[in-house]
Amino acid sequence: MKHLAFLFLLCLALPALAQDAVYKEQKNVAYRVGQQTDYMKERCVLDVYYPEKAQGLPVIVWFHGGGITGGNKSIPEELKKQRVIVMAANYRLSPKVKCPAYIEDAAAAVAWAFQHAAEFGGDTARIYVAGHSAGGYLTAMIGLDKQWLAKYNIDANRIAALFPFSTQAITHFTVRKEKGIPEKQPTIDAFAPLYHVRADAPPLYLYTGNRDMEMLGRYEENAYLARMMQLVGHQHTHLYEMDGYGHGDMPKPSFYLMLKEIRKQQ
Repeated sequence: MKHLAFLFLLCLALPALAQDAVYKEQKNVAYRVGQQTDYMKERCVLDVYYPEKAQGLPVIVWFHGGGITGGNKSIPEELKKQRVIVMAANYRLSPKVKCPAYIEDAAAAVAWAFQHAAEFGGDTARIYVAGHSAGGYLTAMIGLDKQWLAKYNIDANRIAALFPFSTQAITHFTVRKEKGIPEKQPTIDAFAPLYHVRADAPPLYLYTGNRDMEMLGRYEENAYLARMMQLVGHQHTHLYEMDGYGHGDMPKPSFYLMLKEIRKQQ
């Protein structure tokens, strides 16, 4: 676990590269094919933000938060003009759909990224998956449980790294609600990232807010996930606690840390 104070985080803020590059955005690109419901056509779309004439750039697939019951895609301001391609995806929401529909959507969005990244100048060897809260949960699920991407003949280990921001490590409270389980009743089943700890997973960067400011023991869940990943032999699990930040504002410093790690691989 690593504690990060506010001033230290400011020092880590990375200047944007190639500010003079022209950036474009394609909105509401469908990432699912085949027969779909109207609701799938509405929600199974993503926005692509990319610099013009790019080649070989890292790609970040970003999932929004909202408890799996709300929220909409957007390109985070901290990721703009950073010489990365960002694909911000929507997914279907509860209660209009039930688990695992939204996990399936997240996998479909990541599969689309692998299939189409090169069209925007992206490097398929450097596709990163990230998200906040519910989006962090989806990130962890499709990265740790290989079955979801396997449906697209994609090995989840091809993901360059996972960056769940304030994820649930136990079964998500909305999944539990769908099953009639109270939100304060901890559950670990096949829909918990903790259930799928494995030594060969992609590098895992767990970011949370301050443990006393986070919601419902979120830091402790992440700490346990990190510990179990280490115990099964995973060599690249990293846990960061953002001192002074709560659940809602912890993404701000986390973006800088994520960009720093991504740039190490360039």
